[in-house]
Amino acid sequence: MRIGIFDSGIGGLSVLHEAYHQLPDQDYIFYADTDHVPYGKRDPKEIMEYARACTYFLLEQGVDAIVIACNTATSVAVKALREEIALPIVSMEPAVKPAVETTEGRRVLVIATPVTLRETKLKELIERVDEDHRVDLLATPELVGFAEREEFESEAVRAYLARQFATVNPEDYSALVMGCTHFNYFKNLYRDFFPDYTAMIDGNFGTVRHLAHRLEIPRQEVPDGAVTFETTEELLRNTTYYTSGRLVKDEEMLMHFLRLHNRLEEMRKIR
Repeated sequence: MRIGIFDSGIGGLSVLHEAYHQLPDQDYIFYADTDHVPYGKRDPKEIMEYARACTYFLLEQGVDAIVIACNTATSVAVKALREEIALPIVSMEPAVKPAVETTEGRRVLVIATPVTLRETKLKELIERVDEDHRVDLLATPELVGFAEREEFESEAVRAYLARQFATVNPEDYSALVMGCTHFNYFKNLYRDFFPDYTAMIDGNFGTVRHLAHRLEIPRQEVPDGAVTFETTEELLRNTTYYTSGRLVKDEEMLMHFLRLHNRLEEMRKIR
């Protein structure tokens, strides 16, 4: 099957990368809306416009299903898009439910963009699953820009995280939920602030699992460490990449995506 995946930028590669582990034999079209990143600081009307453009572009490519690999776009646009389009649309949401269900006693911290935290979709999710009121929310919007610049280990990003996490007590939390697909690139840095018992949880696994269920595709278990790329030819084996409607074919951008995939594979080791 041909599966379309879109995000405001390169964050959605983390969902595509998860798909390589569970559904490695499918064909993918990945669309990064880099002209309009970040969505997380934009007006909902703009986000709706951009999400609709991404969706209809993927439809034109003949996809069998679409994954909205962006928590912000999901919170604003998924309901309307599902009403417009008969094709399966699988979306993201912060993994609050598994975080609450698998932790006891201590609190759960959700980091996300301001729009995701503000929209009713997340609020309704928390009201539904957080009976003991253990979930706290923290906006970390600047991580999107750091990820887009491929700036993962700089003093600037470390200082930013130090400022943001200084507003909470990390030892209170049994789980840190990454409520934006851009945030997976920084898992090793989160470990500098949170104790070993704090689980790092994202929604990618559940999203791809749901995609497989909707399309009735058997899931596989490709082991961690197995999905790395040495050449752009390997990168393009079963995936076509677009940035805001432009086919990615120059070597520099393809190498950028290659490095991002390989970093995501490294981050899978961080639990």
